[in-house]
Amino acid sequence: MALLRSDIADKNIVDRTKRRRNSDVARAVRRTRDRLAQRPGALAFDRELLRLHAHAMTGSATAIPLLVLVITVAGLIAGMRGEILIWAMLTTTCYAGLALVAHRVSKMDLAKLDTQGIKRNFLIGHFLSGLGWAYFAGIGCDECQLQQFPIVKAVILLLAMAATALIASSLRGALMVTFALPVVIYGVSVSHSPEAVDLLMTALLALSLPFFAYVASRLNRSSVMLLSFRSEKDGLIAELETAKSMSDEARRRAEEANLAKSRFLASMSHELRTPLNAILGFSEVMSNEVLGPMQNATYRDYARDVHDSGQHLLNLINEILDLSRIEAGRYQLNEEPVHLLHIAEECCHLMELKAHNRDLRIVQQFEPELPRLYADERAVRQIALNLLSNAVKFTPPGGEILVRVGWTAGGGQYISVKDNGPGIPPEEIPVVLSAFGQGSIAIKSAEQGTGLGLPIVQGLIAMHGGEFQLHSKLREGTEAIAIFPLSRVMEVLPALPTKAVAAAGRRRQSA
Repeated sequence: MALLRSDIADKNIVDRTKRRRNSDVARAVRRTRDRLAQRPGALAFDRELLRLHAHAMTGSATAIPLLVLVITVAGLIAGMRGEILIWAMLTTTCYAGLALVAHRVSKMDLAKLDTQGIKRNFLIGHFLSGLGWAYFAGIGCDECQLQQFPIVKAVILLLAMAATALIASSLRGALMVTFALPVVIYGVSVSHSPEAVDLLMTALLALSLPFFAYVASRLNRSSVMLLSFRSEKDGLIAELETAKSMSDEARRRAEEANLAKSRFLASMSHELRTPLNAILGFSEVMSNEVLGPMQNATYRDYARDVHDSGQHLLNLINEILDLSRIEAGRYQLNEEPVHLLHIAEECCHLMELKAHNRDLRIVQQFEPELPRLYADERAVRQIALNLLSNAVKFTPPGGEILVRVGWTAGGGQYISVKDNGPGIPPEEIPVVLSAFGQGSIAIKSAEQGTGLGLPIVQGLIAMHGGEFQLHSKLREGTEAIAIFPLSRVMEVLPALPTKAVAAAGRRRQSA
């Protein structure tokens, strides 16, 4: 038989069709889901890539101008004058314009980016910066002291292509637009050279351009994957945010519903108890014929039925109030030293008459000399009575109820009530442990009940820090065990010797 436990669940239902209070969260979730639904090549990803390219260009705005400055200083040292200075100013101006466009794009709202227009502006800026490198590819140096100046130009162009491939990888075609013309002009400028190495450098540049374009495309693919991962991360964060928002709203509504329920029960308890007291009192007077005999026996039976029904309704109200206080955490324990054995014996004695009327036998198996528990006597008594009442209701005539009280393996104390009734199907045990829950067999064969006994026992045991166990096997019976933890068991104080007690008394008298 498996051990099954059920926590008292909140029965408040949250209406998710209502608008959430946090509209910013709702808008963020919608935007993120739209972005997550996009794929590479769609509008959202194009905007993200353009934003990444703009950040890369602004972040490396000083890299290319610094390279231009180094080349210019080296050219001046080598003997170049006017052409190198013109190239430096032209190239720096073009890159400054490209950095300005990138700065403007990085400051724009992502949703307002015109992808086609901005991409066109970026490509135009890269083409203009390529004009500077084209001018550099066509520069000659007859007066400088460098014998292999075409090779130096080729190396510088290779460095510039590599740097541009890394910086502008987020924008497809930027590398080709920038360096296609410089490579062609370099090839034209060295085409009449008799040196084979110049032709070799031309071929190297021509092959390096598609190679660096391939590297840039791989980097572009990595950027797209980065955006995809970031979108998924944003989606998860947004889902967590909306779940938190819905949870907060559900908790708020649950607290409001619980408060309304508590107020309703408090009000209805007073309103119902007042007429019930009158009904119970007058029906008891009539059924007992206190004011004189009733001539009609049927009326006397009706009065007893009215009294029994009123008593059942009063018990139901009391149980609902107890369960509501337990669920709301407002059930106050009046803790004091109690004897679990004595309480179990008294409860068995109270149920003897009812068990006898149903031809049932209550068997007691109590371990002797159990120490006291630090617990609420009323709650412990209610636990025992509820378990015994269930056993009496569900045990068929001629059956037996076994009540045991003793030690647990962990040093605590327990009270167990076992019957040989019809049992509970395993799938219905969570039902009987919930408020107002009753199993199918119990509904067919047992007396009328409220379905609150076991939830109340479970709540009271939990308030004592204990554990409630329910073992059941179909057509064999059910055993309910209420366990009080070791921390509730009070230590037994050793008895003082008689001489020591007498000596202490004489000391107090002399003092």
